[in-house]
This record gives sequence, structure tokens and C-alpha cells, in this order.
Amino acid sequence: MTEPAPLRPGTDRDSAAWWELVRRHRLAVQRCTGCALLRFPAREYCPACRSRSWEWRDCAGTGRVAGWTVTHRAFHPAFAGQVPYTVLCVALDDGPGLRCWGRLVGAGPDALAADLPVEAVFTDAEPSLTLVDWRPAAPPH
Repeated sequence: MTEPAPLRPGTDRDSAAWWELVRRHRLAVQRCTGCALLRFPAREYCPACRSRSWEWRDCAGTGRVAGWTVTHRAFHPAFAGQVPYTVLCVALDDGPGLRCWGRLVGAGPDALAADLPVEAVFTDAEPSLTLVDWRPAAPPH
């Protein structure tokens, strides 16, 4: 029996460039060149000033846990061997309202707490696909 192919994120007009940056291990958000608003996920128009002019700005790759879910039952056969797994919603340190999602790595869900500092980890899932995951940040020295 053939293993089911894993589900992979799809790209679109707005996210294709972001996925390419992630493939090069860069975490970035859009910065509106009209009003300087930082935004994520990528979109064509600025929600504040409606400008269509923007640029990519690299992020620190750090944030705080805003929420999480632990999946115990695979919703697709390709994930059956991976349960349980935890997906985080991370509030990026680069600006208010910036949220990024990814799997928790390097710790179990028992280590999580609201506002726990985390840092991005780039997981090369396939030659053409890199995912952004998150791990608890090392304590400051």
C-alpha cells in the first residue's frame, strides 16, 4: 500500500515570495511603503492606508506564544504517524498584530504557557519546501 502524500501549503499571488524567503531561511513580513505598517500574512493592499506599495522586512524570528492546539487525531492519513503534535500561534516581536503559525519543536506541550518566548526554526521538509516551526527560546544569559 502506498503511503499518502503529505499535505503541503499552497502558494498564491500574495504568499509565493514569502515562501521563497522562508526556503532561504528568512522570516519576513510586509512593510507598507505608504504608512510603514507591518503586516502578515502577505496581501496586496495595506489594510490601514490601502496602498499597494510594499517591501519585505526581515523579522527577528522571535515571538511569544499567543495560543496553541494539540492534535491527537490525524485529520489526514499522511499525519497519522505524527500525532500528537502541537501547532502554535505566535505573536511576533516585530510589531503588534503580527501572528505566525507553526509546529512546536524541541519541547512537548507541557512546556507551553501563554506569552512563553519562542524562536523560529526552519525545517527543510522537501528540497522545494521549508516550514517555519517554533521552539522555546533559550533563557537570556
